[in-house]
Amino acid sequence: MGAQVVDCDRGGDVTFHGPGQLVAYPILDLHARGLHAGDYVRALEECVIRTLAAFGASGERVPGRPGVWAGGGKVAAIGVRIERGVSRHGLALNVSTDLAWFDAIVPCGLPDASATSMRRLLGAAPPFEAVVRAFRDAFAGVFECGLVDVGPAGLGKRERASTGPARTETSAAPARAESRAAAGEGRRGA
Repeated sequence: MGAQVVDCDRGGDVTFHGPGQLVAYPILDLHARGLHAGDYVRALEECVIRTLAAFGASGERVPGRPGVWAGGGKVAAIGVRIERGVSRHGLALNVSTDLAWFDAIVPCGLPDASATSMRRLLGAAPPFEAVVRAFRDAFAGVFECGLVDVGPAGLGKRERASTGPARTETSAAPARAESRAAAGEGRRGA
């Protein structure tokens, strides 16, 4: 299908990022929030589960299989890297994604799993901006933080709002929180 393969340092296995996905790569100081890698992955899953619920879809966790599952398929993949206590990479929620992209790979290294999307689950994809808003609300609730929308005109600018232990901003990614690093590292997700 003409996709470029990019090697990266996140947890998980092969995945796909492309049109029709909400891709969120939050940068958080997990130590300041008292979170370990597994806690962080579960919190990202919760953000997706709440986002799906905002549109009447039910997402769930499957033990031993990071990500969010719905209707028999994986609707969101999660793959993170944690270095010196700071998270990198994140998640991809299939909103209106052409699922044929997943036919060429073994998504997240799970040969018996299939991908699904909000479009397939709901019969039609909700407006992408509505999904972004629902995800932002879920993220702010799960991580107990505020988000500042800098919009396209503010991309690259470093505007911030105080939110306690971490400061937040948004840019090209729907939700991004940033703070200083602590210690520790690891990779999680699929």
